[in-house]
Amino acid sequence: MGHNIRILVLLCFVLSFTCNMMAQDKSPLSIILKGIENSYNIQFNYAPDNIDQVFIRAPDSNLSLQEVLLYLENNTDLKFNSSENGIIIITTKPLGKFCGYIKSKEDGLPIEQATIQTKTSGTISDKHGYFEIDIKSINDRIVIRSLGFKTLNLSANRAQKATCMDIVLEPNIQSLSEVYLTNYITSGITKTNLGTYEIDFSKFDILPGLIDTDVFLSLQAFPGVLSVDETATNLNIRGGSHDQNLILWDGIKMYQSGHFFGLISLYNPQITKDVLLIKNGTNASYTDGISGTISMNTETKLNPKTTTSIGFNLVDLNGFLDLKISDKSSVEIAARKSLYDYLKTPTFNRYFERITQNPDYENNTSNVLNTNEDFDFYDFSLRWLYEISSKDKLRLNFINASNKLVFDENTVIDNLERSKESKLTQNSIAGSLFYERIWNEKINTSVEFYETDYKLEATNANLLEDQRFLQENQISESSLKLINNYKINNRFNISLGYQFVETEITNLDDVDNPIYRLLVSEVLRTNGLFSEMAYISSNKKTYLNFGLRYNYIHKFKKSLMEPRLNFSHRFWNYFSVEILGEFKSQNTSQIINFQNDFLGVEKRRWQLSNNSSIPVIQSKQGSFGINYSKNSFLISSEFYYKYISGITTQSQGFTDQFQFEKSSGTNSVYGMDLLLKKSFPNYNVWLSYSYMDNKYTFKSISQNPFPSNFDITHAASFGSSYTKNSFKFSLGLNWHTGKPITEPVKGNEIVNNEINFQSTNSSRLDSYFRADVSALYTVDLNSKIKGEFGGSIWNVFGTENIINKFYTLKDDTVIETNELSLNFTPNLSARFIF
Repeated sequence: MGHNIRILVLLCFVLSFTCNMMAQDKSPLSIILKGIENSYNIQFNYAPDNIDQVFIRAPDSNLSLQEVLLYLENNTDLKFNSSENGIIIITTKPLGKFCGYIKSKEDGLPIEQATIQTKTSGTISDKHGYFEIDIKSINDRIVIRSLGFKTLNLSANRAQKATCMDIVLEPNIQSLSEVYLTNYITSGITKTNLGTYEIDFSKFDILPGLIDTDVFLSLQAFPGVLSVDETATNLNIRGGSHDQNLILWDGIKMYQSGHFFGLISLYNPQITKDVLLIKNGTNASYTDGISGTISMNTETKLNPKTTTSIGFNLVDLNGFLDLKISDKSSVEIAARKSLYDYLKTPTFNRYFERITQNPDYENNTSNVLNTNEDFDFYDFSLRWLYEISSKDKLRLNFINASNKLVFDENTVIDNLERSKESKLTQNSIAGSLFYERIWNEKINTSVEFYETDYKLEATNANLLEDQRFLQENQISESSLKLINNYKINNRFNISLGYQFVETEITNLDDVDNPIYRLLVSEVLRTNGLFSEMAYISSNKKTYLNFGLRYNYIHKFKKSLMEPRLNFSHRFWNYFSVEILGEFKSQNTSQIINFQNDFLGVEKRRWQLSNNSSIPVIQSKQGSFGINYSKNSFLISSEFYYKYISGITTQSQGFTDQFQFEKSSGTNSVYGMDLLLKKSFPNYNVWLSYSYMDNKYTFKSISQNPFPSNFDITHAASFGSSYTKNSFKFSLGLNWHTGKPITEPVKGNEIVNNEINFQSTNSSRLDSYFRADVSALYTVDLNSKIKGEFGGSIWNVFGTENIINKFYTLKDDTVIETNELSLNFTPNLSARFIF
């Protein structure tokens, strides 16, 4: 045995000595290349990083140049390419393709749309999590990113060791929220344990009547959300007025929300990646929005390649560009322009007629004629992402949007023709800068600054009085927000933050005959401190989030404490309960002006609270919900109570004897939201129902309490969607009870030269009913272009719905004016994606 051991030791010594001698024969490639350059009078061009760690034995001196280059290629991972000027370029050899399946560590499910990048190439994973990418160098790093997961770095060495390997990504938990209910109404809609609703438009299926993913029309599919005046953007969330909604676009507060004065969303659906709807239990980092929060977001991931799309429908032309600037930077640009300048389609005409209804004006005996009507709208959006490093991210946003309605009023006075221009314009321009720093796995910090500006200008000509009335409403708001998140462990998370908001609102009334000018400009500055603690149990069945926000309004020396609560718990596998609550406040509201001589177009002007006649609006809300989900069947119900103080009559849209009343009051709402949904292969069907009791109490109105102007007692909708390969189809029905109105006393309509109204909101309009249908088809036109074609019909049966009714007095006669909903309105769309 000892003899054998000595032989083995001697053999190892000999082998070690031999290898050492062989290694001593090898030289750095950089030295060998210099010798070859001198011997053959040539020049090499290369990146030093590609040859620094390469050692080989020098080639024989009697070889030709071509034989030397072949020798070098066979003994290295390099390629030697001769150029026309005699310079030999050295590059790394491609190592081939690397493929894999990206999955979540949490549940093992595939991760779609993850980005995979090297220095020279990039791709994304498909719905199975599968991807392929070229590996050019052994020194390549493969970077894999996906929203909500930690970034993973792989070396090319690891990539060579396995083919189509499983790659697992760990969740990047900055908050402890998770999805509770998927496909809440249709694909792409989820409900989280925060009680919030999310629509991911990249996974979105189809809704009745929609061929574009209009944000605000999509939100109306949720129970408890509707529009009393059948516009897209004047949303009434649980009976609140539209100005009580906080609307955010990538964190920027927006004061203008629609085109066509509310009929379509202001926000280009091509650049809007997802939207978050919060009806209660708002995160403490949000201020304003006492009735609800609508937060829209653009894509947060870098696109590995440039994509472009252009499209049109019977209302506008639109385009989108996602430009890859580098591996660390990309920019998205989206734009829309109305078709009015080029083509007046039946759909556009329907929309125009809807916003310019004025039956009272058509019966005008003054022979005033409107001519040269011109309507236009456009929007432009930009988002720039820059990943400074794996821990530092920067985002820049910009949006600019405009609406314009211009027309001439003409008449003959004293045998002389007279004409004056009237116009109404809305313009918004806003920008923001967002920076995030991930210090480590537990701590991250974000800083956000935005500036938003809005202007409404209305010039109303009165030919009979030879008068011009100018109204302006301007808003300039700046905000700075700082948030720091600390993940204690997998069960606890704490966040702390600070926000400063400065809001300036200017209102101008200017009359030229007689001369009158009133300019009011006010500024409010608010400092907010907020903190939140989130807890999730180890079995992930119980979730608790408690937040507290402190607002201090410097001008009023007013302090407001606003607690927020989210609690949810799963039990018996298929059931979950949730308890939500919040206190909120806001300093802005709208004056709604129904001006019939202005083509019937409604104007809304923003105003600031003055802590007296216009109080700071405050709300308290609580809700309890229970959900059941099993075998693709869902029942979701929620019971709520909301109390709002500080509202004014001017912000609630009265059209009766209180239209010009200036009084503050309260609003109490209790109700229930219910959703039933069943999914089948390729098919979804759902039914939603909402019950509401919505009451006002105002100091100067003796009939308290009385129904709110937004008291829709019963609302129900039925929807269905069918998806098969590249074809999508959806059909839906909408019904709700009529809104409250105030009618004159029959037989005694006029008293003291004024309309003698009945009790406020003691009557109701007839019930509202509408059926919608839509279809989409996607096809690959060739290897580089994909086409998306759609068609929809809004109000299939052409039902004539009265959405508002009011009365005016003219020549000792009470005139009834009915505002009608959109009638039968078809639309077509086409989009080409490159």
